[in-house]
Amino acid sequence: MVDEERNRFSARAARYARVGANVGGVAARIAGARLMGLDRDGNNAAALASALGGLKGPLMKVAQLMATIPDVLPPEYAAELQKLQSDAPPMGWAFVRRRMMAELGRDWEQKFASFEHAPSAAASLGQVHKAVTLEGARVACKLQYPDMQAAVEADLSQLDVLFSIHRRMDGAIDTREIAREIGERVREELDYRREAKHAALYAHILKDEPKVRVPGTHADLSTGRLLTMDWLDGEKILGFTDHPLAERNALAEAMFAAWWQPFSRFGVIHGDPHLGNYTVFSVEGRPAGINLLDYGCIRIFPPAFVAGVVDLYRGLMAGDDARVVHAYETWGFKGLKRELIDVLNIWARFIYGPLMDDRVRTIADGVSPAAYGRKEAFTVHTALKQLGPVTVPREFVFMDRAAIGLGGVFLHLKAELNFHRLFEDAIADFSAEGVAARQAEALRVAGL
Repeated sequence: MVDEERNRFSARAARYARVGANVGGVAARIAGARLMGLDRDGNNAAALASALGGLKGPLMKVAQLMATIPDVLPPEYAAELQKLQSDAPPMGWAFVRRRMMAELGRDWEQKFASFEHAPSAAASLGQVHKAVTLEGARVACKLQYPDMQAAVEADLSQLDVLFSIHRRMDGAIDTREIAREIGERVREELDYRREAKHAALYAHILKDEPKVRVPGTHADLSTGRLLTMDWLDGEKILGFTDHPLAERNALAEAMFAAWWQPFSRFGVIHGDPHLGNYTVFSVEGRPAGINLLDYGCIRIFPPAFVAGVVDLYRGLMAGDDARVVHAYETWGFKGLKRELIDVLNIWARFIYGPLMDDRVRTIADGVSPAAYGRKEAFTVHTALKQLGPVTVPREFVFMDRAAIGLGGVFLHLKAELNFHRLFEDAIADFSAEGVAARQAEALRVAGL
C-alpha cells in the first residue's frame, strides 16, 4: 500500500514536470499556425486542452477560471478548457494517515470519535473526509494534497505562458493584471487558516440571513493545510431544477442574498460560484435555503470599487454618461475615449440588464442558455480588436466572474424573479462610507 501511494504521487509529480513541455509544444504549434494564418478549426485549442488535461490538478482550476472570463482567451480555446474537470486521484488511507499525522501529530486519530477512511469529495487542491469530533459534532475535514504550493507555482508559470501566447495572437485585452489577480487568489486558496477566517467573515456578514448557512470552523482540528468545519447536510442544487417554480425561486433568492448582500454592504464577494460549492438544505422536507461550503476564493474590495458598481448601475439607469465614466475610472480603466466607453457599455448592459428591468423575468429573458451572452461577448471582442489593447483592472476579474457564475445558477434553476427589486433592496441606503465601516468591523471580527 505504501509503495502504491508513493508511486501514485510520483506519477503526479511527473505530470507536473511534463506539463510545461506539453504546453510549450502546443504553444509553438499555435504560434506557427497563427503566423501562417491557419488555426481556424480549433485543432490547436483541442491540443492545448489535451496537454492541460493530463495534469488534473491546480492548473485545471486556473484553466477553468480563465474559461469563464470573457475575452481572456479566444472562444475556441475557452470552449475546450470549459470541458476540463478537476478530478485529481484521491489519496488512499495510508497516505491520509501520514498527512493527518503531519498536521495534527501522531495521536491525531484520538482527537476524533470517528474518521471515515474514504473521502466524500476530491478536488484539485485537496480532499474532504467526514468525521465526528470527541464532542459528537459531525465535521468535514479538508486535507490538502502534499506539495501543492510548489505545484501551484509551477502551474502559474504556465499560466504566464498561456497569457503571453494570447497577447501575441490577439491584442484586444492586455491580460497582465488578470494574471496577477488570478495568481494572488489561487495562492490564497492554499492557506487554510485564511479560509477559516473567510468562513468566520461570512458567518458574521450573513448572521441575520436565515436562507444561507455558513459552517463553523474547529480551530483545534485545523492547520494551514487542514481545515475542519461543521458538516452541513444538503443536496446538490441541480437536483431541484424540476421542482415547483416557487421552490426554485426561493433558492434563487437565497443565492442572490448570498452573493449581493456581502458585496453591496461589506465589499466582499465569493469569487468561485461553482455548482459544487453549495448545497440545498431542507426544513420539514421542503428546500429552505443554501449551504455555502467553500471559502478559498473570497475577494475583499476597496469600498470605492463597490461605489463604482453602484454608480455604473445608476448611471446606466438614468442615462447619465458622466456617472458611467466616473464608475469606469473608479474601477481603474484608463484611456476612456468615447469609442471605448461605448464598447464597455455593451458588456455592462448585458451584466446589469436583469437588474435594470423592473419586472418578473428569467435571467436570460427568452435567450437560449447556450447563446446567453455570446452575442455581446463577440461584439465587444470585435470592437476591442480595433481599440485595444485594453487593460482590465484586476478587481474586475472576480467581480465579473461571480456575476456570470451567479447568472448561470439562475439559468439552471429557470428562476422567474424581479431581479431589479432584489438589487434595489441590496443597495438601499448605499454609501461607500457605510461599506467601509461595516467592512472594517467584519474584518476585525474575522481576524483578517
